[in-house]
Amino acid sequence: MKITVLNGSPRPQGNTAKMVSAFRTAAEEAGHRVVQFDVCRMNIKGCLACEYCHGKGNGECIQKDDMHTIYADLMDTEMLVLAAPIYYHGISGQLKCAIDRFYSALYPKAPESLKYVSMFLASGDEDQYTGARFSFDGDFLGYLGLEDKGFFTSAGEVKDETLDEIRKMAKSL
Repeated sequence: MKITVLNGSPRPQGNTAKMVSAFRTAAEEAGHRVVQFDVCRMNIKGCLACEYCHGKGNGECIQKDDMHTIYADLMDTEMLVLAAPIYYHGISGQLKCAIDRFYSALYPKAPESLKYVSMFLASGDEDQYTGARFSFDGDFLGYLGLEDKGFFTSAGEVKDETLDEIRKMAKSL
């Protein structure tokens, strides 16, 4: 299976990165191909809401930035993993910006190959996931109709039990 990971954390050694690494290693050991994008290190601008993509653009975004690399990757991926720290009850702005740009690539529906989704979130408090969960449930499970492969959270230092759950999910794919 081809899996695309969008890592929305600016911290290369942080808790989000630890969850992504545990997933990636286990998924690759199970024979899956994992493509990871560290969106905080990419040049991705916000959606302009210009509707070019749904008019003259015929599904292509008018902006010429690194998002086009992600668009190309999404065309044949089977699973999407969204990973981010929580800032003010929501995912990081960098990941949110990339997700907003899905409008041209995933609207009105996702590519046929995309079937599964999972989310990894890190925060300093157990009660910070409501906004991200709302988006995950509504946008990815509801609107796009993707199958839930897990919603994993870590408050404070990521626990070994959480990493083990992520590895177990990756190996079960």
